Amino acid sequence: MSIFPSQQQRQLLTDLINCTHNKNILKGRTLHARILKNGSLSSIYIANTLFILYAKSNHLSQAFTLFNSIDDNHKDVVSWNSLINAFSQHHSPSSYSFAINLFRRMMRTNNNVTPNAHTLAGVFSAASNLYDVAAGRQAHSVAVKTACLDDVYVGSSLLNMYCKTGFVFDARKLFDRMPERNTVSWATIISGYASVGLADKAVEVFELMRREEEVENEFAVTSVLSAMTSCEFVGTGRQVHSLAVKNGLICIVSVANALVTMYAKCDRLDDAVRTFEFSGDKNSITWSAMVTGYVHSGDCDKALILFNRMHSSGVLPSEFTLVGVVNACSDLCAVVEGKQMHGFAFKLGFGLQLYVLSALVDMYAKCGNLTDACKGFECIQQPDVVLWTSIITGYVQNGDYEGGLNLYGKMQMERVIPNELTTASVLRACSSLAALDQGKQMHARIIKYGFTLEVPIGSALSAMYSKCGSLDDGYLIFWRMPARDVISWNAMISGLSQNGHGNKALELFQKMLLEGIEPDPVTFVNLLSACSHMGLVDKGWYYFMLMFDEFNIAPTVEHYACMVDILSRAGKLNEAKEFIESATVDHGLCLWRILLGACKNHRNYEIGTYAGEKLMELGSPESSAYVLLSKG
Repeated sequence: MSIFPSQQQRQLLTDLINCTHNKNILKGRTLHARILKNGSLSSIYIANTLFILYAKSNHLSQAFTLFNSIDDNHKDVVSWNSLINAFSQHHSPSSYSFAINLFRRMMRTNNNVTPNAHTLAGVFSAASNLYDVAAGRQAHSVAVKTACLDDVYVGSSLLNMYCKTGFVFDARKLFDRMPERNTVSWATIISGYASVGLADKAVEVFELMRREEEVENEFAVTSVLSAMTSCEFVGTGRQVHSLAVKNGLICIVSVANALVTMYAKCDRLDDAVRTFEFSGDKNSITWSAMVTGYVHSGDCDKALILFNRMHSSGVLPSEFTLVGVVNACSDLCAVVEGKQMHGFAFKLGFGLQLYVLSALVDMYAKCGNLTDACKGFECIQQPDVVLWTSIITGYVQNGDYEGGLNLYGKMQMERVIPNELTTASVLRACSSLAALDQGKQMHARIIKYGFTLEVPIGSALSAMYSKCGSLDDGYLIFWRMPARDVISWNAMISGLSQNGHGNKALELFQKMLLEGIEPDPVTFVNLLSACSHMGLVDKGWYYFMLMFDEFNIAPTVEHYACMVDILSRAGKLNEAKEFIESATVDHGLCLWRILLGACKNHRNYEIGTYAGEKLMELGSPESSAYVLLSKG
């Protein structure tokens, strides 16, 4: 190939450069035809300029075809760089692979072409986006040999590759050895630590940056704020907030967004709201951060109100905003609002995006709308374990235990490995169906997958054995659990009570208190149920009073029903009647029906008639029949 271009070739070069600058591919192709006709492609300058024209015009296929038509040994570093960088910037896995393969092909040529800073930066970018750390390490070795690593641009690109692929310790070694660092280098290493949850390291580097009097730009500030996801860092977060105000960064939307997110994740919702309201230019990320903050703190009603305010302000929600609002609807069981979000998602073109669709499936399942949950689930080609768990749990929570087990069978056929939450839901289905054999199979899988007996698996497994009548196994699992929460204790107390071991249930409650576990309303329903089965009236009164006096738990209709049942079974029908009339909860027909049934069993016509009349007053359609039965 000719080294020096002729006059004619210099004119062609000028014309090609103009075509590249103006993105005039049609004229460029005309020039390409003329070049082929007059033989000017023999000039490496002409060839390189054509590569660049096609690459920058996004015609990579033509660039690659032309590139392959020229012998590799005739290409210079510019030739290789034009294609490597074009493919590394094309934003697709296949293009990134092309860039890496071109680099390896370049290293195999015999014309001693040496990669330069532009070559290596392109390879590091491709390796980073492809998460191909092996290719990145190969290029790292070449960078050391060619002394390109001293270039801050190359060093920052390699640093980004190690951080993005999760090799933050390699990144830190590189960072500490860099002869020159720029703001990108500092922000990259801080972001790398944040991405793997090493918040203390991210803060350490940020403070080092300040000590070395580097300028804290918005990238470094947003990176360090993104690392602060727990309450222990809220003090440092406030210091960064003050620094952002001092340096005039607070007006940058990305900084305000990071502050809102940081305060929300650190459970400082008031600070998050103040920062949000102070932020002048709110984009969809700002709104999404605040919506997610409300959901994270359990203020789902406020999340919906904020979304309506966002809609009224004319800001279009992103898919992340919609996911946050759908999660709020899920927690509130607000299926009507959830369907509105579903409509929004389709209107904005997000309806089939995986994150949005997954949130919708979870929302429909939790709200009991299994039909729509299944429709959404079937739209997803390869549902992951989280989605399978959502749909299985939805079936179990809505009482379709067999449906939940059938879905679990399909999940196994798809070879999706269950997680702890999937397993706990399937065990609950086995408990409700008294399916001991299937429950034992699940126990075997728990051992196979190496799950521990932590909550929720330990609780669900113990409850399954207890409810299926295998109390010894349930008791053994219960005491093998490394830690037990109130749900675990409730399940065991209930299992003992339902299987005729009321005294053991009451004894277990005392052990629960000794371990410092606070009972909840379900605990007292189980205790009162045990007292009812054993006819322990005085004990029943004791637990009913203890619930409010000691633990400040207001009795619900379930607690009143248990007490009426205790009194009625013991034949204390008049006391039961007076207790119902003194009830401070809206119990509807429930308590009078329990009393009427007891009156029939004890043949108490007078109180039975009274209970029947009360039912008629409340509009019970079958109350007249109850009165007639009570006379019998």
